[in-house]
Amino acid sequence: MKKKACKSCKIFVEGDSCPICKKSSFSTNWQGRIHFTNVEKSMIAHEMGIEKKGEYTIKVR
Repeated sequence: MKKKACKSCKIFVEGDSCPICKKSSFSTNWQGRIHFTNVEKSMIAHEMGIEKKGEYTIKVR
């Protein structure tokens, strides 16, 4: 089973609502994964607008 990702903030979600934006709009059509452990020091997280650590997708359709 493919993981589902939030369409708004691109984080992978297991429940019925996104832990970051609290929305329930998900997609299983995504490309690429990136895992942030220290978002304060990550230039990529800064460029993507990520503020919380976790596993994100690069592109959600």
